[in-house]
Amino acid sequence: MKIIRFLDADQIIRYGRLADGGAVRLLEGEVYGALRDAHRAVEVKKLLAPVAPTAIYCIGLNYIRHAQEGGLQVPEFPVVFMESPAALQHPGDPIQLPRRLRSDEVDYECELAVVIGKPCKNATQENALDYVLGYTCANDVSARDWQGKWGGGQWCRGKTFDTFAPLGPCLVTTDEIKNPNALAIRTTLNESVVQDWNTADMIFSVRRLIEFLSGSTTLPAGTVILTGTPHGIGAARKPPIFLKPGDTVTIEIEGIGKLTNPVVEEE
Repeated sequence: MKIIRFLDADQIIRYGRLADGGAVRLLEGEVYGALRDAHRAVEVKKLLAPVAPTAIYCIGLNYIRHAQEGGLQVPEFPVVFMESPAALQHPGDPIQLPRRLRSDEVDYECELAVVIGKPCKNATQENALDYVLGYTCANDVSARDWQGKWGGGQWCRGKTFDTFAPLGPCLVTTDEIKNPNALAIRTTLNESVVQDWNTADMIFSVRRLIEFLSGSTTLPAGTVILTGTPHGIGAARKPPIFLKPGDTVTIEIEGIGKLTNPVVEEE
């Protein structure tokens, strides 16, 4: 099932199921409990990110080719950092280039996002996917100057500016994606495809990431895991390509759809 979160005509947050032909059927209940079909179509006034994360865990250097393009060794354990849930951005809404804490090296990163559907602790690789509600597209927007030069050796400052975590357009439940490590994934910047690869290249699979992140640690329902980006990032290009006002970035993942955001300057 493809689930969307949206505002209706009364500005109330609702959930819906994408039906054939683009129609939306209203869903009632709790997204982390049980959603049921209300058996009526509903008008979508504004599409929202499919979940409001309780936490956002991010994985760096999780594709072999991405590690190679940066001249970095394949890590022994997953490289973990976190983003603030306040960095969330909705499909179609703008990525804002920071100006108060200025960055002129803002980069794109297409990523498969995993949404945990129930409290998860000490999962195994065998049962890890039992905790997954579904999958969506993510753009792990990154201010490379703050990430690499001015962040004190930590990545969080460069990764967690407002609007730096677009998610969407929908949440695809696990019955439709049997193997999250066999999906085509790409980024299009304006008219150019700049990342085009497959989640099979992950160093640590989705199962392994859930096992690792939940080790001695509770992942509450609503936890979003960004699973890393493939090669082709702007910072690794010669010359580098960074986002500028007027750009449009689209993240596309097989079986999920397209997440598109324009780029503007922070007011």
